[in-house]
Amino acid sequence: MPVSSTTRTDTVDLSADPAVLLDEDWLQAVSEELDDKGQALMAQVRAWILPRLNDRQAASGERLAAHGAGVALILAGLQLDAATRTAGLLAALPVEQMEPRSLRNNPVAAEFGGEVARLVQGAQALIRLGQIARESNDSEARSGNQQEMLRKMLLAMAADLRIVLMRLASRLQTLRWHAVSKVPCSPEFARESLSLYAPLANRLGIWQLKWELEDLAFRQLDPVRYKSIASSLEEKRVEREAFIVRAVERVRAALAGVGIEADVSGRPKHIYSIWNKMRIKKLDFSQLYDLRALRVIVADERECYTALGLVHEMWNPLPEQFDDYISRPKPNGYRSLHTVVNDEDGKPFEVQIRTREMHDFAEYGMAAHWHYKEAGARGGQVKASSQYDRQLAWMRQLLAWNTDVSNEEGGRPEAQVEMAVEDERIYVLTPQARVIDLPQGATPVDFAYHLHTDLGHRCRGARVDGQMVPLLTKLQTGQTVEIIAAKSGGPSRDWLKPQSGFLASPRARAKVRLWFNAIELQQRIVQGQALVEKELQRLGKTAVNQEQLAQQLGFARADDLYVAAAKEEFSLRQLDHLFQQQERGEQAEDEDADLFAQSGRTAGRETASTQGGVLVVGVDALMTQLARCCRPAPPDAINGFVTRGRGVSIHRADCHSFAVLAERHPERVIEVAWGQGKDALYPVDISVRAQDRSGLLRDLSEVFARQRLNVVGVNTQSRRSLAHMVFTVEVRDGSQLLQVLAALAEVRDVVEAVRA
Repeated sequence: MPVSSTTRTDTVDLSADPAVLLDEDWLQAVSEELDDKGQALMAQVRAWILPRLNDRQAASGERLAAHGAGVALILAGLQLDAATRTAGLLAALPVEQMEPRSLRNNPVAAEFGGEVARLVQGAQALIRLGQIARESNDSEARSGNQQEMLRKMLLAMAADLRIVLMRLASRLQTLRWHAVSKVPCSPEFARESLSLYAPLANRLGIWQLKWELEDLAFRQLDPVRYKSIASSLEEKRVEREAFIVRAVERVRAALAGVGIEADVSGRPKHIYSIWNKMRIKKLDFSQLYDLRALRVIVADERECYTALGLVHEMWNPLPEQFDDYISRPKPNGYRSLHTVVNDEDGKPFEVQIRTREMHDFAEYGMAAHWHYKEAGARGGQVKASSQYDRQLAWMRQLLAWNTDVSNEEGGRPEAQVEMAVEDERIYVLTPQARVIDLPQGATPVDFAYHLHTDLGHRCRGARVDGQMVPLLTKLQTGQTVEIIAAKSGGPSRDWLKPQSGFLASPRARAKVRLWFNAIELQQRIVQGQALVEKELQRLGKTAVNQEQLAQQLGFARADDLYVAAAKEEFSLRQLDHLFQQQERGEQAEDEDADLFAQSGRTAGRETASTQGGVLVVGVDALMTQLARCCRPAPPDAINGFVTRGRGVSIHRADCHSFAVLAERHPERVIEVAWGQGKDALYPVDISVRAQDRSGLLRDLSEVFARQRLNVVGVNTQSRRSLAHMVFTVEVRDGSQLLQVLAALAEVRDVVEAVRA
């Protein structure tokens, strides 16, 4: 395991005077294993801080001297260096005594050096972050996703790993004080310890801090259930730990007897973990088999199975609880042997056996313990591939190396433990304490666009940590950002210039571009509309419906016509040509002879002309034709209009041209209906819009061929990589039309296929 040492469980007499808390016994305990220089530093900080702390207390009632003393002992238990232990004690100082934030005039820096002062400032910055988050009333800031963002932000704020460890030790000491003093903490404080700090300790592999944080927080949140589980345990914690020590020695001796060198370790399961497993897996206490557990790490797979055989020889196994994840790895690649055996008293405990390679993969790879323990229903399917995950893996490896060096050399590496992996993101706070992640180099403008597009457009200024700053300011992790916005307005074109430095986020840059594209489009629409209306005024057609006019010209909307006119992609002469065609058609109607005089009417009975499959009610042998303006086909509702010389023109009931003719000559409207002719074919127009590409027309033609439809006309246009095609095809009825429309919609790059 990355950290094999245990934290000290020494608790301080909280009723004692601060001078007694920081007495010689404390100094000896906190200076253990330090060299002469480190011991001198601890003596110096003790003498310096005593008069400054006096009897001062935190808001909870905890004495600051007691808190600092306990934090320093926890850090000593983690075998951290003298500078970290010193900073852990000094971080108990009230924030106002640390001002100014500049190290130049900082009293701690003057007394103990810049390294210690930076550690103290980093720890107090994380304390301020926690206070902001706890005081927030924003429900979104308390969501599970935001808790994860807070964990990332906490790590990113701590450029030195020791600052994170100091913060964890401080939280643990506070929970210890609440447990010993029996002063209950707030539920929010306990929940934050469970959701933020315990998972962070878990991810760093500091198991001792993890289980104590969880147990103490769980005890505050649910004391009844905590005591119930504690009383259900058949052994005391000390007895369970003693069993683990005996079992480790027995397994190690047995393996050594067959020539296998192994790393054997173990620890008892803590109360919160027991309750969590019972809750998630819906188990009774008697169904838990891993209240105690051993882990055996050997050199290769062959030794794994040899070790398994020895374990089964020493204790009776439970066959139904054996899992071979070496021959059958988990979906995430996790490999290990898991078995449950009964000890001499018939009590079960778990043994895990794996190679060093398997262990490293489980600890630092995508099957890391924190992934499949915290991923919920997704189990181990989460990949540890992000920059953040690599950083965590590096931290855990560093902690393991740090402990190994201490154990082997009997000393302390004094070098500063800094993060070697630079995070590519920064984490800042909204005034409501919601964490926002942004790319490195992000500015307040990026922040505004991340919150809301409209807020980004109206962004005119920003406050960072309460101070007005220019919009070019590069934000840093941990800052609180407030946007000052105008009531209306838009972005500046300077924001898009790379050299200006206003935007670092591609997402924000794209939103600014969309704004200016929309402005440019609106300008073209206004410009094109003025050109079209000027031409219509010249032609004396100011009363024309421009939406219908655009559709007659092959555009979906009038705005598309205006844009094409403004960009000179459409010639306004086509308007004159269109009106001339319409006028010639109306003149032909007026000049033809009246059909009623030629055909006569047959009263009292219904006859029909079946030419084209249309029945004309009340008229015999009357010529019909399908109108080209709306191209009706069964089962469309239809109406007839008697023309002069060309028989009855059949229109769809919703045809605009028919409505105009009916209003002008209501006496020519005649009732018609579809006939029963099975061989009749009806031409209809199909409009297809698609992304223009090579082979598009061929693919569409193949659809008509498969549907066995005859294409009698094609009209195509292409603007700005968008193709608009109008096909005139002959269909039998509406069902066949629906089939071909559905087939056309399935063609690649087709955006829309509708009846025109």
